[in-house]
Amino acid sequence: MSSKRRRQTGSPGRPAERQTGSSPTRPGFLPSTGEPASTGARIGFLLVVAVLVAVVVIAADFILGAIAGTGGAAGPTATPTATHATTWTNVSASQLADMLGHKDFTLVNVKTPYIGEIAGTDLYIPYDQLTARATELPLDKSAKVLVYCRSGVESAQAAQTLLTLGYTSVWNLDGGMNAWTASGRSLIQKNR
Repeated sequence: MSSKRRRQTGSPGRPAERQTGSSPTRPGFLPSTGEPASTGARIGFLLVVAVLVAVVVIAADFILGAIAGTGGAAGPTATPTATHATTWTNVSASQLADMLGHKDFTLVNVKTPYIGEIAGTDLYIPYDQLTARATELPLDKSAKVLVYCRSGVESAQAAQTLLTLGYTSVWNLDGGMNAWTASGRSLIQKNR
């Protein structure tokens, strides 16, 4: 039985390259052929990468917005039902200060743990206890309820919970106590 061997040859002064079944992969070269990549292929690759980055950024914005209660570009949302409101209203620190001048709402601090509160706060109910302590909330589901926390994240969750409980006039302090104090206003401390 004879075996044939393929002889590897190289250029003069250059050793032969061993054939391994795949081409060498070098930056700027196509892995399938070992040929230099064309400008069109590079641009196509960069476009694909740019689109993927854009998708990730948009998804992150949407997810973080939903957590913070801004719901991305669409604003705060809730799961719609036939008998429940589907959104809450964000207010600024200045708007809340004006509203406190003619208070017609229940102001609820939902921050956990307790770190202080805005003067005029009616209730302290941590955001994750609203359902269990719903009997402390106004009985009238159309009553205006305004929630706040430190930054707006927990109060956005509280606003969603209130909507789920059937409240139809839910308000949220955008930016929470951080926005309140950044506007030059102060917090008070109570034994809660």
